[in-house]
Parts: sequence; C-alpha cells; structure tokens
Amino acid sequence: MKEKRVFQCRKCGYKTAKWMGKCPQCQSWDSFEEFLETKSDGKTAPKDKPLKYQKLKEVVMSDQSRFVTGLSEFNRVTGGGIVRDSVTIITSPPGGGKSTLALIISAEAAAQGIPVLYATGEESASQIKSRADRIIGDIPDKLWIISDTSLDNVLEAVDKTAPEIIVIDSIQTFSLSEFYPARAGNPVQTMECASRLQSMAKNAENPKAVIIIGQMNKSDELAGLRALEHLVDTVLYIEGSSDSELRSIFAAKNRFGSTGEMGFFNMTERGLESIDNPSEYFITKRRKGEEVSGSAITVVREGLRPIIVEIESLVSESFMPYPTRIGDSLRRDQLNTLVSIMEQRGGIRLSDKNIVIKTMGGIRLREPSVNLAVIMSIISSVYNIPIDSDTAFIADVGLTGELKKVPSVEARVKELARMGFKRVYTAEDAVKGEIPEIQALRFRSLGQVIEDVFGRN
Repeated sequence: MKEKRVFQCRKCGYKTAKWMGKCPQCQSWDSFEEFLETKSDGKTAPKDKPLKYQKLKEVVMSDQSRFVTGLSEFNRVTGGGIVRDSVTIITSPPGGGKSTLALIISAEAAAQGIPVLYATGEESASQIKSRADRIIGDIPDKLWIISDTSLDNVLEAVDKTAPEIIVIDSIQTFSLSEFYPARAGNPVQTMECASRLQSMAKNAENPKAVIIIGQMNKSDELAGLRALEHLVDTVLYIEGSSDSELRSIFAAKNRFGSTGEMGFFNMTERGLESIDNPSEYFITKRRKGEEVSGSAITVVREGLRPIIVEIESLVSESFMPYPTRIGDSLRRDQLNTLVSIMEQRGGIRLSDKNIVIKTMGGIRLREPSVNLAVIMSIISSVYNIPIDSDTAFIADVGLTGELKKVPSVEARVKELARMGFKRVYTAEDAVKGEIPEIQALRFRSLGQVIEDVFGRN
C-alpha cells in the first residue's frame, strides 16, 4: 500500500494534488483540506469474506421489528418507530433540539429494557447527565454513555455493553485512527465513520439501530458530503427557531415509511412533547359571537396529514410612499401577488395599506391551497368584519380571480368536519358529492366569495 498527499473539498468531495483557493466543482472558497490517501500497490488483497449471492425470491425477509417510542409524532414520522437494523440521521440548526430528542428516545428505549449506548463527542458525560436529570428524571439502568471522539473506543464500548440502539452525537466530531491525520469533521473521516456504523447496523446475525446526530451548515443543510444522506436509511430534519416552542420533524428520506411525513412537538422544560392533535394546536378556539376581524381558517397538508391552520392579518394605513408587506409565514412574493389579485379582481384598494400576515403557531404556508384564506383574512381586516368561526376556505386563486381546485380536497374537508366546522368555501369543481356534517360552498370566482361572505361586491 502507498500513501499520497491529496487535497479534498469538504463541500463536494472534489480531489486535487495541490491546494486550491476555490473549488472548481462547487465554487466554494477555502474548502480544501489536506489528508493522506492510501492506494493499493497493485497486489491483490486477500478476500476477508467468502462470496455470497442468491436468487432474490429465495431471500428470507426480516420482520423489521421496530422500537416504538413514547413520542407519537416521532413514531409517525419514522413510519411506526425505529427499525432494528437501520441507520437514522437527525439534523437541525444549533439549539433545534436534536440532542434532546436523541436522549429522550434513548431513555424511552432503555426503560423498555432495550440496552442503549449514547456516544457523545461534543459534551461531557456530566453535561448529558445534567440534561437527563432535567428532562427524564429517573434514568433507566440500561442507558450507557461514553464521552469520546474516537470511534474506535466507541466500537470497543459497543462490544462490551452489547447495545441494541447506538446514538452518535455528532458524527462530525468522531474519527477513526486508521484515517489520521485527517481530523474529525473531514469528509473522509465522516464518511468512513458512517460506513463503519452502517456495517455494524446491517449485521444479519446481530443487527442494531444506529441514530446519528448530524450538524447543519450555514445553508440549513446536513453538513458534509451528500453521499452521507445516501448512505443512511432515514434523514430527519428538525425545524423551528430557538426562540419558539414549536418544533417540526420532517422526513426528507425514509426507506421504512413515508418520505415527506411531518410531526409536531412542543419544546418544554421537560424536553420535546408530541402535539397529538395539530389541527387543534394551530387555531384559536372562539365561540359564536367571539369572532375577530382579520382571522380566516384553512387546511394545509403536511406529509400525508391535513392540518387546520388559522391565518391572521393586520391591515393599517400607511403614511410612507411604499407600504409595508410582512409575510411572517408566507413568502413576500406570494403575498404581493395576492395583493395584486385583490386589487384588480376583488376591487379592494390596498396601495396605501400596510399588511402583516402570520399564522397561529408560526406554521409555514407553502401550498397554493391557502391563497383564498389569506385573501379573505386580509379583506376581513380591511372591512373590520369578522368571519364566522365555523367557516373555512380551501382554494387557490388564479391571476384571473378564478378559484382553482387543489389536491386532496376531500381529505381536507373531512378534517374540518372532524373538528366541528360547518361550512367550507372551495372551487366550483373541487368537491364531488356531499360530505356529511359540513356544507361545501362551491364558487367560480373571488368576487362571488367576497359577496357571499361580506355582502359586498
């Protein structure tokens, strides 16, 4: 074997024999790191494993038993719990709650009698113990911890403790001695550590569930090579700012469940708590006669689940040449487009008005299905006329002012009926037939909806 000094871009993995200031492949500056690359000297290495192959129809299926946690929203996102022979990676911005989530999952599993090894390269054992005392209380006996940045030592601890679940916090802080002098966080070290963990998890005779904590870069993406995401079975992103209680977990990849599924949590002093009924969480409960202007209800779809959301608007006089448009939960371009539609197709003058939009709980409005509700919320604020608390809106609005149908309307309407709503405004051809317990009001244009709701044309 021969060793050769090479430089590799930490962003995209591009290799070169000399240092470069700018990567020619991904255009990143100051991203090259030096390490030793080992190459074969031409001699054939002996095979350490016998060759195995078989017909696909003769493969014995694994039962893929899962570890079910006490967090119902986490179980939902993962497809029913953590699969025994899987590798899951969890990432979030700093303070997002990834370490807290991993510790809660570890304690839940250990309390069920499942041995767990928590390996941390970022914090000391005493720091983890302090957090566990706060969010867990009575720490299970089968929860082991090792504070070390050497994955070699972690693997030795695995041999001695025989855990069924292994937590690595975080993968960018660990290294293998055979790949020195490449330091921890180097793409080579990160990928080799992850590959070693994957091989251990997929061992047919002694499978293990591995949960990897991954750091996030400035672009809010998983730090390191993209190949890391391809290597693992499940990639979970935790979204939510550190100054907000709301956290959402998004499955960007899941080989054992639905990719795109999302779960919601509250960050409390006791750690993350599942929001088991998001439709109740994201609206303000108001009785008949307690309605306020500027509020409208719609239904968004997060993953496979419809969720009822309250949109709030505040419209005020502007004394500046350019009025303010603030979409706290909505893209500014989308808000400006809806304002133009209201002015041209709805006859609502807004050129001298400041407009602020937000949602209850801070949930993001990503779908066009919310457009009618956003418009009705703004008009309600302009007219200072409340909308009935048992009424909702589900439709896109075209530049022509026509209402457009959106996907999964029936599922959204049924969610409204489940939560006790009595009326929903939709596009003319959106809902087929009648849905019990709720009245679907079908209209062709925005002007017709404005007239029916507010009695104005």
